[in-house]
Amino acid sequence: MSAEAAVTAAFREEGGRVVATLIRLTGDWDLAEECVQEALARALERWPRDGVPAKPAAWLTTTARNHALTRLKRSATEAAKLREVAALAPTEEPEADPSGVQDDRLRLMFTCCHPALPLEGRVALTLRTLAGLTTAEIARAFLVTEAAMSQRLVRTKRKIREAGIPYRVPPAHLLPERTAAVLGVLYLLFNEGYAATTGDEPARHDLCAEAIRLTRTLLKLMPGEPEIEGLLALLLLQHSRRDARLDEAGELVTLEEQDRSRWDAAAVDEGLALVDTALHRGSPGPYQLQAAIAACHAAAPTATDTDWPQIAALYGELAKRVPSPVVQLNRAVAVAMADGPAQGLALVDAMAGELDGYHLLPATRADLLRRLGRLDEAAQAYRAALALAGNDADRRFLRRRLAEVAPGKP
Repeated sequence: MSAEAAVTAAFREEGGRVVATLIRLTGDWDLAEECVQEALARALERWPRDGVPAKPAAWLTTTARNHALTRLKRSATEAAKLREVAALAPTEEPEADPSGVQDDRLRLMFTCCHPALPLEGRVALTLRTLAGLTTAEIARAFLVTEAAMSQRLVRTKRKIREAGIPYRVPPAHLLPERTAAVLGVLYLLFNEGYAATTGDEPARHDLCAEAIRLTRTLLKLMPGEPEIEGLLALLLLQHSRRDARLDEAGELVTLEEQDRSRWDAAAVDEGLALVDTALHRGSPGPYQLQAAIAACHAAAPTATDTDWPQIAALYGELAKRVPSPVVQLNRAVAVAMADGPAQGLALVDAMAGELDGYHLLPATRADLLRRLGRLDEAAQAYRAALALAGNDADRRFLRRRLAEVAPGKP
């Protein structure tokens, strides 16, 4: 592995941990991010010359911490800054968290998800600091401009500073009111890894694995919570298909065309067991319903064995709890598979004006038109989807589909 690749891998695998640790030590979000970027720049300068260190992530943490120490010393003109400098001493033990949770990333997530912050700001700040996504990537995920997202991040960090929001996992009696927000962020963190919104990689398995790890940690903190069990089941079942989602050339493979023998059997078994446990608690919520949908796919030996009527019914229940156009679009796909593409297309066409900028809406419409043999209309819809898709792998997939319905007509 080249030095440049090692730097990229170290940041992708441990960047969230490094940023979270520096935020705990300095209490300054901007300083933490800047020092991590300085450490990355130093790594790109030194590693090609000196070689990749044995523990790249530890090297980045130490270098970023030293940068922060230097910056704080320069501005240590008041007692608060002097205390920050002392906190950065390598021999200093971190302040104990009253919850007993010593995971800086989980602390960071609960801080980002404080109820005093707007929902959009919570999710965006978590994706920026914990997942290491760029402002442009987050803006694309939220279907807003980069400038608007930049201002949203600035406002959210200012609110944390001005409101004095503590950097910790809340005490037990406050956990329930914060859990829904944390689950939402974990879900979006996984989704960004499962289907990257930008770049040349169709997926980021490191983000998926991190979302699963944090969800496990949360379940240990709140055992027996059915929605946490449901989310963990959903993530495991989705991630179980990771090796089958791409062919040897790195191209996307649709669910119905995947080689199911390549699915992770252990993850499937754990996910199915968690779905069963959660639903038997008698309090079905959105994540349990989505996990139940994923379980229908996981339990089917072949694509033709999939219980699409059951999946359509589950999406109907999900839509009652989460009246989202994305849920409605997924329900339309399930109805199309259960009752025929014409029925699904009618539901998709009824969504005209919704999900502007979301490439999967025209892509879904194109696929249903293709199945109906309306190839000219399908080609037009594929072109619309291509204009919106931000991921290179998605664009290549759509071009292949377009070539099928309109040979020789780009």
